[in-house]
Amino acid sequence: MKNILIFIWELVKIIVITSLIVIPIRYFIFQPFFVKGSSMEPNFSNGDYLIVDELSYRFRQPKRGEVIVFRYPKNPSQRYIKRIIGLPGETIEFKESQILIYDKNGRKKILEESNYLPIYYPEFFEEKKISLGPNEYYVLGDNRASSFDSRRWGVLPRKNIIGRVVFRAWPLAAMAKVEAPAY
Repeated sequence: MKNILIFIWELVKIIVITSLIVIPIRYFIFQPFFVKGSSMEPNFSNGDYLIVDELSYRFRQPKRGEVIVFRYPKNPSQRYIKRIIGLPGETIEFKESQILIYDKNGRKKILEESNYLPIYYPEFFEEKKISLGPNEYYVLGDNRASSFDSRRWGVLPRKNIIGRVVFRAWPLAAMAKVEAPAY
């Protein structure tokens, strides 16, 4: 009987210690996210299991090209995954099948996406200009043909960003660290 009580006590200690370590990490540092839909193909597919870093944006601003998970501005209970294209204070212009970015000083840059988008859909951009405010981001899905993104519902407020995708854990064959492209 004494051995059973010792076993139960050890089991309770393991569960408590594990909970004290795992729960804060899960809720304040890293969060799992399942991709639903095809808006991020070919880079992320339906059913991919991703790990989202919730901590780094407390110390730095999101960067262009990073894949983020955020609360949809029009229904914060829904979570979306998209790529950051425009940063606060910039102007994004869709013109002649290109994405042009004007920084705060008016310098123009053509967004080069061929390193992570093998298929480009220029016909899914109507010509327009969007100016971003101080805490606004412009996000697009990698599969422009079937993405519900900033082109449809507008800019993304900074407060809605949960974190950046840092790791794909599933499927095992595609397991990898997720890096933002260099522009």
